[in-house]
Amino acid sequence: MNSEKTDKSFGLCPESCEKIKKHFTENDNSDIRQVPALTLAYLGDAVYELIIRTKLVKDGMSHVNDLNKKSSGYAKAPTQAMIFHLLEEELSEEEMATYKRGRNAKSGSVAKSGTVTDYRAATGFEAMLGFLYLQGKTDRILELVEKGIDKLEKSK
Repeated sequence: MNSEKTDKSFGLCPESCEKIKKHFTENDNSDIRQVPALTLAYLGDAVYELIIRTKLVKDGMSHVNDLNKKSSGYAKAPTQAMIFHLLEEELSEEEMATYKRGRNAKSGSVAKSGTVTDYRAATGFEAMLGFLYLQGKTDRILELVEKGIDKLEKSK
């Protein structure tokens, strides 16, 4: 992988990001604001996990057990909630509204780690990422996740 082309996208190939963006923004007449918040969170969870896993591999991790431990730390509700709060001031009104839809959605699940508040914040964060994904805004997703992780690491 050419690191010059991928540094700004956590290792995701810019061409792949463009294909994803094009796929979801061309000839799509559906109103993604009508997609249920928990469905957006479902997609956002997958997008976030792919970015995190790609970042870890790009950073040189190669042992699967180490990758799983590190990626699961980023995927936990308290971590995602913290990342959201570190980014909150940088979000657009639409991003914030989507976050709130996800946060307030009634889920049958209970928090596995952290508090109910953390779990709801993480669900909101994932819903926002899913919404951006369906809009084809992969650059914005990568920007937010990268900034969030940078701020998280600096706050430790």
